[in-house]
Amino acid sequence: MMSLQVATVCGYLLGSIPFGLVLTRMAGLGDIRKIGSGNIGATNVLRTGRKGLAFLTLIGDAGKGAFAVLIFTHLVGVEQGIFAGGAAVIGHMFPVWLRFKGGKGVATTLGTLAAVNWIMGLSAALTWLVMALIFRISSLSALIAMIAAPLAAFFIANDPGAGWLGVFLAVIVWLAHHANIRRLLRGEEPKIGQKKKDAQADGDKDEDIQAS
Repeated sequence: MMSLQVATVCGYLLGSIPFGLVLTRMAGLGDIRKIGSGNIGATNVLRTGRKGLAFLTLIGDAGKGAFAVLIFTHLVGVEQGIFAGGAAVIGHMFPVWLRFKGGKGVATTLGTLAAVNWIMGLSAALTWLVMALIFRISSLSALIAMIAAPLAAFFIANDPGAGWLGVFLAVIVWLAHHANIRRLLRGEEPKIGQKKKDAQADGDKDEDIQAS
């Protein structure tokens, strides 16, 4: 029980590291929360026009979820790794350092899923990529990928533990995208690569413009 608690707390603190905010400030771009949607994830960082920073943010956000899983799985056990990964996603979405206002958790979820079960992670990533190429809408791609992940774990990898983690993370990611879902239903969700000034205009209407 103690090891589960330690894994959960450490996973949460690791997930709370706001790579998007840190990297954009280091690059002299100011506070990413004042740009576009106000989100700290890679999608909003991309609106600065700095693709390299957006890529590094994506790697950092995914990496912290994967690292949390791998380090506790190696040190203690699989169950502790799963708890640490799930907590890392919660930490990204509700970081203690930013008054519990973080990102949408997609990249951190993908990293976590891949570390828990590579088939589940790969299925989610490929689903996101295919949907993004077809529809060019980040939030829609993420939502579909979250459904694909636990299905792959249950029916392809035959890994119920990973599958139930996928279900849990899918639920919280879908809840975090409630505003995006409303815009999708209205046909108003912006597409990947939308110009920064357009994203900022939409951001004035709703602070949660895009998935990250």
